[in-house]
Amino acid sequence: MPVCEAHVRNKRDKFIELAEARVNKTLKDMQLIGNLSNRSAYEFSEADVRKIFSALQRGLDTAKSRFTREAAGTGGEFKL
Repeated sequence: MPVCEAHVRNKRDKFIELAEARVNKTLKDMQLIGNLSNRSAYEFSEADVRKIFSALQRGLDTAKSRFTREAAGTGGEFKL
């Protein structure tokens, strides 16, 4: 295998490794966010829920756009 092809394969393998780990971690974290819906354990308003899911959607939209074009910024930090 030529050196250039090996380098591309190595970059592909690294992408797969990191993508799988990061997506799986994100899915687990989303499950934990869903656990916050337990009204017997937590008190929250509909406005809180809208803020949470707005922030998540903005972050997802920003990440997705980076695969198609260069996006400015990192999306910031979430605060209620």
